[in-house]
Formats: sequence, structure tokens, C-alpha cells
Amino acid sequence: MLSARTLSKLQGIRKCSINGHKVKDLFQMILNAPDLWEQAYGNISNNKGGLTPGVDGLTLDGYSDERAGNLRQLLRENRYVPAPVKRAYVPKPHGKQRPLGMPTTNDKVVQDVWRMILESIYEPVFKDSSHGFRPKRSCHTALKQIAYWAGTKWFIEFDIEGYFDNLDHKILMELLEKKIDDEKFLNVIRKMVKAGYIEDWKYYTTYSGTPQGGILSPILANVYLHELDCYVERLITDFEKGKVRARLSKSAFSC
Repeated sequence: MLSARTLSKLQGIRKCSINGHKVKDLFQMILNAPDLWEQAYGNISNNKGGLTPGVDGLTLDGYSDERAGNLRQLLRENRYVPAPVKRAYVPKPHGKQRPLGMPTTNDKVVQDVWRMILESIYEPVFKDSSHGFRPKRSCHTALKQIAYWAGTKWFIEFDIEGYFDNLDHKILMELLEKKIDDEKFLNVIRKMVKAGYIEDWKYYTTYSGTPQGGILSPILANVYLHELDCYVERLITDFEKGKVRARLSKSAFSC
């Protein structure tokens, strides 16, 4: 249960983001809010798969305030280093397999704290038409939304192959820097996405992507896709205003 003080700070972050300002002092807030860490522990322990161990073999069993305090101290001293994720595979349609990355327990807790902060920043500004990997949203909420459409509409279906594995780290960090002015907070994310993975007891460096299965991965993926949502929305606005139709008509006439 988050304290009134922490809830007030999270609400302040939301307002700042909605008003188009960069958010600051996130790292310091995290270090001074033990209840955020307690909430992260509760979130993970209640999730299916939350007790799955990472490469260190440890689980949430025996997790304590002292352990959370040690993590905050490592962060405070810039000594926190995320461990490589343990890679596993789950079956996909047509016989293919999807790679999943399983972080260590400590990294799961840190990721969930960072997730709560990022959701406070981005959930208020993500498009209402966005439904994937978002709290209280799913395919069902998307279907409910289109049930009230009228007139001619377009559906464009596409699949970005290996999307999670191919996110450009440099572009991702540049997008985050648009709304976040806190280098220490951002540096932890840099460490997370570059932590690498272990497969068959062999270490592999990650030069791009954020692992499927990671707690932070869905919102980082949505930060990236938000730019596409904004671009498509601009195209629709231009089309409705006749700008796109005018260009298309001119091109057709020239041909």
C-alpha cells in the first residue's frame, strides 16, 4: 500500500507529464520511498511466474525490508549492476519459438519500481487508441472501442518481426530523454537493456532490444510505439483536413 506522500508525488509526476514538462528528481524519490519497494514486492509475488528464479537461482522467498534497503544502497552508490537474464523459449504458432528473458529476483523488484514511475509519466499521455501491454487494456477493450465506429474505416494489420529483440537502444534513450530529466534514473534503464542474457550457460551481449518477459519491457516497447501512434494520428488529421487528399490528387493528375 503506497503512502499518501508517495501517491501525491506520483500524481505530481502525472500532472508534470500531461503539461508537457520534463520530469525531474525521480531517482532521489525512489531512494526515499520504501513503500514503492514494498509495493513492487507485492506486485511481483502476486503475478504468475513472479517466483521463477533468474540466473542466480534465488526467488522472492525470504525477501525483506533489509534486502530492499541493500538494493537502494547499491543504487545510491552507483554499484547496482543488473544481472544477465536467463533465456528460455515458449512455443509460437507454426512451430516457431519466442525467446523469453527471466531477470533475477532483485532485478525484478528494481524493474517494477521503475515501471511504476514510467507508467506515471507515460500512461497519461499514451493515445486512447493504444491497447497493447497497458494496465486495464487488452484486445477486448480495443474491440469495445471499434464497436461504436460508423462510416468507412481502415484496418491496417502488420507484425513487427522480433520487435522486442530489435529496439534500438540509442533511439529508446533519446525518446525517454524527451520527458525525463534525470540521468541517474535513465542510467539504470541503460544498464538493464544492456545486461545481456545467459543461454545454455553461455553469456551473450545485448546490442539492441529489451527482453520479452522483463517487467520493464512492455512499457519501454510502448514508449517506442507511441511515436508511431503520434505519426499515424498526424496523418489522419492531415487527411481529414484535405492536405493529404490534395497531395494525392495533384500526384494523380500529374501522372
